[in-house]
Amino acid sequence: MATLDDLRAVAARLPGSEERATTGGAAWFVRNKLYAWECYPWPSIPDQVRAIVASELVVGVKIADADDALALREMEPSVFLPATTRWGEPKIAFRMAAIDPGHFAELVTEAWRVQAPNYLRREFDASMTRRSSSSGSA
Repeated sequence: MATLDDLRAVAARLPGSEERATTGGAAWFVRNKLYAWECYPWPSIPDQVRAIVASELVVGVKIADADDALALREMEPSVFLPATTRWGEPKIAFRMAAIDPGHFAELVTEAWRVQAPNYLRREFDASMTRRSSSSGSA
């Protein structure tokens, strides 16, 4: 089961990432752009989704395309929740207890990429290339 500490660990390796406390819980930003957040059962969320968010840890992330959100929901409806609100689209919310840890890290990283400026994405890509090169030569 993924936790907020797991999200913190993924975010810690992303350049420019910053965690902030919000009225709805923890949230992660890159250069003041929101990319991941702990979901809160706001009254504006549809009842069936609000019940899930109130009873378990749910995280939302920005995504590149609304069609990607639809595909994720259709592929794994037990993990990815129906749309929560129109604010902040495109985005996807998922149950932390149900998501595969590898997929979780990929979603958070891709959410960061959607919001990060080009120079930070280049910095991250270069660090990943160096990491791959050094682990391949060992």
